[in-house]
Amino acid sequence: MTVTDQEIHAAAEGQTVSSAFLSTIRAHGDLVALREKVGDGWVETTYAEYGEQVARVAAGLSTLGVGDGTRIVVMMRNIPRFHVVDMAAYFCGATPISIYNSSSPEQVAYLTGHCGATVAIVEDIGFLERFLKVRDELPALEHLVVLDDPDGLAGPDVHTFDSLLAHDPVDLDEAAAIATPDHLATLIYTSGTTGPPKGVMLTHRNIAWTVESLRRTLELDSYLGKRIVSYLPMAHIAERMTSHYQPAWLGYEVTSCPDPGQIAAYAREVRPNVMFGVPRVWEKIHAGVVGALAADPDKAKQFDDAVEAAKPIVDAMAWGRATEEQEQTSAFLDAVAFKGVRGLVGHDELDIAITGAAPIPAELLAWFRAIGVPLAEIYGMSESSGPMTFAANKVKAGSVGPAIPGCEVKLAEEDNEIICRGGNVFQGYLNEPEKTADALDEEGWLHSGDIGEVDEDGYFKIVDRKKELIITAGGKNVSPANLEAALKLIPL
Repeated sequence: MTVTDQEIHAAAEGQTVSSAFLSTIRAHGDLVALREKVGDGWVETTYAEYGEQVARVAAGLSTLGVGDGTRIVVMMRNIPRFHVVDMAAYFCGATPISIYNSSSPEQVAYLTGHCGATVAIVEDIGFLERFLKVRDELPALEHLVVLDDPDGLAGPDVHTFDSLLAHDPVDLDEAAAIATPDHLATLIYTSGTTGPPKGVMLTHRNIAWTVESLRRTLELDSYLGKRIVSYLPMAHIAERMTSHYQPAWLGYEVTSCPDPGQIAAYAREVRPNVMFGVPRVWEKIHAGVVGALAADPDKAKQFDDAVEAAKPIVDAMAWGRATEEQEQTSAFLDAVAFKGVRGLVGHDELDIAITGAAPIPAELLAWFRAIGVPLAEIYGMSESSGPMTFAANKVKAGSVGPAIPGCEVKLAEEDNEIICRGGNVFQGYLNEPEKTADALDEEGWLHSGDIGEVDEDGYFKIVDRKKELIITAGGKNVSPANLEAALKLIPL
């Protein structure tokens, strides 16, 4: 049954990030919300404790002038305090904006100035220095806050996280009502490969609609307590949606991994139920398994044969066409070949695995599904609040799935560009009306810039890019024009 945009709107009506978070605290305050590794052990924070920290930090932020409509920039690794700070901003009616940790001082100056942030909150002295180098270029930036400053190097005019926490907590019920569905929830800055980065404006209504649509497309019986690892940049809509916004509604247990290079080790310890990764992450896992098997050529061949035998069976099972004999064969292959491998890489308890942000080879996706990792490809962009097309279970390797519930997706008549319309579509680019008009037509259709095909089941395939951008396996947009211009500068 096709779900309409209006149905998703009705289900998400009136919700904001802050109101959803408050509802989750009330219903499931004793559930673990945030986890981080400290030394050899784990520190866990329940939703009730998370809410208490948010209430205190919101009070601290208000003393810095953060209120309705204020914008703050955040530069942190994947740590629990990111979630606390970002969520606290919503209880002030403010808009938190995460910027990439790789940003140079010049990029920091542009992004902070462009969004008009009055407060910047950074993790450590290294990040702080990038702001201090360009402080004179940011007259609107009134306050700097640093989380970690063990040696007191920041100086007396820089606030600390402890100073924010020291305040009496705000009343979360009252504070949750400040932000409305039409408030600007965040700005997601584009990569800036074809010019200065653009600020993608997403409202609370966009976020609530998208979470509701994803909740339906993931098709899990329960979401409470599902384990995920947060390790990709929070400046990217995919990680922000997966491990920050969805938990506010769904009650996930989020383990923070501050070094993305450690994701394999974290997965083995956490045994995630939900995992998102760009193709490069899945490529490295695949290479590790294949490399380990290569030590015994006979076993490697047996494993490869098992994978090839499993591929058509997995597809048949996903689409409800498997015979009893195929199901028995699948169970046998899993027991003798695949289950142990999934356990070694920490993927033995996955309910859903997602790849996105760049194309993944169809053969690689089929390989993972064959060994029992339920990998599915998602497609979308920052301007669609993340997802546009996705199928969690009925997967066709090489396609990016059908439209998510409530979202209209089709091919433009003139050039087969993929366009979409729905509650996930952004409000425009900050201070960029002309560029907004280029991306968003008068009928509300978002133009992706990708050329596609669609099959009889409504599954889309990306076949080209209108502007010939190269998208790397890590999800980075690379403009050939930029490379060509740089090459021309080489004397040779």
